[in-house]
Amino acid sequence: MRVPLGWTAGADMCRQVNPLEAGNRVDTSRKQTVEIRSADGSADVYQLLAGITVACRYGLEMEDALALARRTYVDINIHLAANRDKVDVLEHLPDSCAASAERLQQQRAVYEQYGIFSPAMIDGIINRLQSYRDENLREEVTADPSKMTELITAYFHCG
Repeated sequence: MRVPLGWTAGADMCRQVNPLEAGNRVDTSRKQTVEIRSADGSADVYQLLAGITVACRYGLEMEDALALARRTYVDINIHLAANRDKVDVLEHLPDSCAASAERLQQQRAVYEQYGIFSPAMIDGIINRLQSYRDENLREEVTADPSKMTELITAYFHCG
């Protein structure tokens, strides 16, 4: 979940995306939307929604949320050239199943706190992620781009 940057430009977002909307009836000095970046269709929808719910609750209950927001530059556009130096200090998302398993292990207490995810379920998810053995996937695909075709054939199913 995130509040996208750039929607505080003093314009009514609804009017920008739908010109048939009547005049400016929104306080445009504040963020006007939130965004959820969902997993693909192969995700277990129940675990996905439970995880999103836990993450939202965690964010709302976090005591130092405003300090974290300042440290992660939510109030500036990191895509502007003047702010490029700030991007390197931001924590990046995991780039493999192995890295996702490691991050989940580090953060498992958040998901187990209210009994939404049991320790056994978290262990199962971690084990499944580790089973893909993709620790070096980025380097492998960069060195041999034909590996991407192999991955798509093996894991991307339509129909």
